[in-house]
Amino acid sequence: MKDKRILYVSSEVVPYLPETEISSMSFEAPRMVNKQGGQIRIFMPRFGNINERRHQLHEVIRLSGINLVINDLDMPLIIKVASIPKERIQVYFIDNEDYFKRKATLTDEDGKLFSDNDERAIFFAKGVIETVKKLNWAPDIIHVNGWLASLLPLYLKEFYKTEPLFTESKIVTSVYNQSFEGTLDKDMISKVNFDGLDAETTKLLNQPDYINLMKIAIDNSDAIIRGSEELPKELDTYLNDLTKPVLDYYSIEEFADPYTEFYNNTVLKS
Repeated sequence: MKDKRILYVSSEVVPYLPETEISSMSFEAPRMVNKQGGQIRIFMPRFGNINERRHQLHEVIRLSGINLVINDLDMPLIIKVASIPKERIQVYFIDNEDYFKRKATLTDEDGKLFSDNDERAIFFAKGVIETVKKLNWAPDIIHVNGWLASLLPLYLKEFYKTEPLFTESKIVTSVYNQSFEGTLDKDMISKVNFDGLDAETTKLLNQPDYINLMKIAIDNSDAIIRGSEELPKELDTYLNDLTKPVLDYYSIEEFADPYTEFYNNTVLKS
């Protein structure tokens, strides 16, 4: 992976949030590429329960200050960064006072989904892409982890399809079994279509549940990785029927060689 540029976009990354399949792999995979001489960038939301003082987050003024339009509202984008200790890895945090200030991630204290998670997903996707544009950093691979990041492939393929920075970028989505009950806001499709996206590519968002969000990500990716050993049956069948490359599940102890080979010999050559 020497000199290859890989952009990791994840809903959660250790050590900033507790260990899960997603947060652990969103740390271990970039660390692996970093050790192999690749260039990496990691993006995640700046959830309000991330301790900024302990993790030494600080705002990057030159990257902040953009307003993103979400459902006809201007929402200020704030970018913060921190370094993972001992790893020489920088993590970029997408922040906004309205969407990410609350002291929680995706659900309230009763486990109920936040009503604006749909807008947070749109904001996160657009915020990552706009920041990478400001960095003028063209990734060879964009690797997506977690359902909050699931709109990123759609926005890259549709809303930003004429953006030259991403012309050669290949999109990989890891599919996990970390899901949620019910649906996001039923008006999510109108908020996405407000950005002028093709109605045919967004029709699954008429029912914005976990399965359909992941199908949207899968449909707009160039390759897929099974991030969990067991997946919801509908997603499992969906992956089995794909014609695009799908890498089988590998545990965190054994993923390094298969991921490296998949990146080099399948994704970059697809």
